[in-house]
Amino acid sequence: MKKCLVFMWMLALTGCGYNTLQGGDENIKAAWAEVLNQYQRRADLIPNLVNVVKGYAAHEKDVLTTVTAARAKVGAIQATPELVNDEQAFKQFLAAQAKMTSAIARLLAVAENYPRLKADGMFRDLQAQLEGTENRIAVARNRYIEAIKEYNIAVRSFPSNLTAMVFGHKPRPSFTVADEKAISAPPKVDFAAPPLAPAGSQ
Repeated sequence: MKKCLVFMWMLALTGCGYNTLQGGDENIKAAWAEVLNQYQRRADLIPNLVNVVKGYAAHEKDVLTTVTAARAKVGAIQATPELVNDEQAFKQFLAAQAKMTSAIARLLAVAENYPRLKADGMFRDLQAQLEGTENRIAVARNRYIEAIKEYNIAVRSFPSNLTAMVFGHKPRPSFTVADEKAISAPPKVDFAAPPLAPAGSQ
């Protein structure tokens, strides 16, 4: 009798979307792990990029400091899988990544004023790696958004919403339109920017 009740309970859970919710949760964790992996890849490139720029433009201290500080702020956030359950922490993480993107864009813009830096093989290689990483971030983020969408639909849809309430499943935060604009595109270089130092100062 007891086994029969357990079997009926398991059957009821299956029919009410329990397995769908569990699968969705695992998909979110996997997608989020890939987002973090690509953001970490970007962060790992920053010290080398800063050092190369410093070799040609050490006096651009504000730009170099901004990039270093932005990287430190990103690194200070505990980007655990649980972060996606905390909307406030999630927003702070996205804001820190947006600042990182902005700081990188400024750093690359500085390079436009230093022909020798632009011609440096290591700088070109790091820039190519950075652009590739930004593309990977975009792909990983889109997969995460899709995983969140499917999960949130299950959490809000009947009858799986009843199962979600029983087991404490709630909608998860995703990237907003503002976040997408801030962090989706690879850093752009402003070719129209005025020179920051005379050509003879290189």
